[in-house]
Amino acid sequence: MSKSTWLATPNIAVVKYWGKRDSELNLPYNGSVSVTMDETVSTRTTVEFSPSLSRDIFSLNGKTAKPGETMRVSRVLDAVRRAAGVRLRARVYSENNFPTAAGIASSASGFAALACAAADAAGMKASSKQLSLFARMGSGSACRSVIGGFAEWKKGSRADGSDSYAVQVAPASHWPHLRNVIAITDAGRKLIGSDLGMQLTVSGSALYQQRVKKMPSLIREMKSAILSRDLPSFLTLTMKESSNMHAVMLDSTPPIMYLNDISREIMRAVHSFNEQEGETAAGYTFDAGPNAHVYTTEKHARKIERMLSDIEGVKKTIACRAGSGPRRLKEKDALF
Repeated sequence: MSKSTWLATPNIAVVKYWGKRDSELNLPYNGSVSVTMDETVSTRTTVEFSPSLSRDIFSLNGKTAKPGETMRVSRVLDAVRRAAGVRLRARVYSENNFPTAAGIASSASGFAALACAAADAAGMKASSKQLSLFARMGSGSACRSVIGGFAEWKKGSRADGSDSYAVQVAPASHWPHLRNVIAITDAGRKLIGSDLGMQLTVSGSALYQQRVKKMPSLIREMKSAILSRDLPSFLTLTMKESSNMHAVMLDSTPPIMYLNDISREIMRAVHSFNEQEGETAAGYTFDAGPNAHVYTTEKHARKIERMLSDIEGVKKTIACRAGSGPRRLKEKDALF
């Protein structure tokens, strides 16, 4: 056993999963496609298995985590322990360099970093498939963050979840000029967590089943746009998919509203920008939160940052590229 520290980054889905067929195993009703971001936004996690511990200990951003958060961490650790034949409990420290639980996929980067660090600390030479399966136990979207570049989460069909993991569509180097300009409109925690939001949508939206039915064809279209670097198709599909997910949420009973007035102003501004440019040069997507992710290219990134900064209520912008996935850090970078 040894101490291990890994850094992982969030991924932002352009075809989103929203709804679980199995909440315990985090198995989705539909597949998804995402872009893993670079280290501009990241999570650093240190894991150490120790015979002196009687339970798993988890610290997030310098504070002892809540029991529910520690339970999710233990689910990932349990999966690693079973695979590695380890019985020891672990100490886990994790830090984000960006807002937590605000719709910027902090759980994706957090559990991806945890899966990589835990497997390494347990002495495993885990494959990307194994790491994806481990990470999924903490957060569904985390299974994509162990993959660099552009990833597809295959929903799978087996009850045990053994065929529900992420694979790479293309490496980050495939589309080096693509950018994600993040607009922070609210850095606070969401009032409705993603898990509860999904449950309410699946049970309360009459539109949900139609959304699931169209997913296989949408995933094929999105992968084709990525592989051919067809920017207008990629951006148009991304915006339509985001709006569809939030429309289905709004159709729930009670309605779920993650977007705020600033989010809607960003949507209007992006469409105006495209009209002025005479082409589809930018496209927004929103996860379960009001903060925007505006995809564009290097050519337009600075203009998009200025446009977003001029919108009242946008507190900060962050520009990212596609990233290469998790990496192991040196011993001096450990959090304890």
